[in-house]
Amino acid sequence: MSSFERDTDYLPDRITLKPGRSQDPYEGAPEAPTWHAAPGAFRLVAAWACPWANRAIIVRQLLGLEDVISMGVCGPTHDDRSWTFDLDPDERDPVLDMERLQEAYLLRDPAYEKGITVPAMVDLATRQVVTNDFPQITHDLFFEWRDHHRPDAPDLWPEGDREEMEEVMDRVYADVNNGVYRCGFADDQDSYDDAFKELFATLDWLEDRLTDRRFLMGRAITEADVRLFTTLARFDAVYHGHFKCNRNKLTEMPALWGYARDLFQTPGFGDNIVFDQIKRHYHLVHTHLNPSGIVPDGPDLDGWLKPHGRGRL
Repeated sequence: MSSFERDTDYLPDRITLKPGRSQDPYEGAPEAPTWHAAPGAFRLVAAWACPWANRAIIVRQLLGLEDVISMGVCGPTHDDRSWTFDLDPDERDPVLDMERLQEAYLLRDPAYEKGITVPAMVDLATRQVVTNDFPQITHDLFFEWRDHHRPDAPDLWPEGDREEMEEVMDRVYADVNNGVYRCGFADDQDSYDDAFKELFATLDWLEDRLTDRRFLMGRAITEADVRLFTTLARFDAVYHGHFKCNRNKLTEMPALWGYARDLFQTPGFGDNIVFDQIKRHYHLVHTHLNPSGIVPDGPDLDGWLKPHGRGRL
């Protein structure tokens, strides 16, 4: 029996407002080396195709950090070596002057042998990757870059909700965010069956939770919603068929579907979902799951802009 295990051994460095100190009141001194959170000093390298990178893209816009942290975007497909900047003129990132994100990783460590992942925060002075720890990146965009948020930025980590938020996010990560991959990349029937049951048990739990509350933590958007949304946005377009997560579609779960549309229609969310790139990424990169390389035409995406009726909650 072999179940999918995600490698979460990321580059551990942190970008903090004050080197060696965290602005999160619940956190002590960071264990990893820290860099100074200075405007214009870093570039977020991401991809609209990737759900983990999509989180950072959304949070950066929600907090109004577009003019503080520049962003480079990789194309939806890549080979075994690296994500590439094939969306840019001459297929080079215009700021980093690189064809492949791999170059920034090798500047950090010439012997680097692990995955070249997005999102990645790159130091512009040295052109090397600082960190690719995706949950820590969005956490730090909120806590460590607070001095540079727009005045009406949402409170993505409300103080009174953090303990429950962590519990919700842990379950969502294990059973939904990573759960769809555990279904899609399962090597045997038992592993797939276990992942499938846990995925839909948690989706049923979320459906119940969102029946009488607008967002996961209540009346306001938090980081927990960002983390769930990037998986929901890909569910019918990719995970339902490509990863065999096919008990039902998102559109067949009334509360979750209304919730997903509510977020999609919120600035920062839907305008950072590029369905064509999402479908191309999964169906062209995962050649062992889709050897024909055919990219599906569907599903119909018009429903994302239909009224969601969630304001009553």
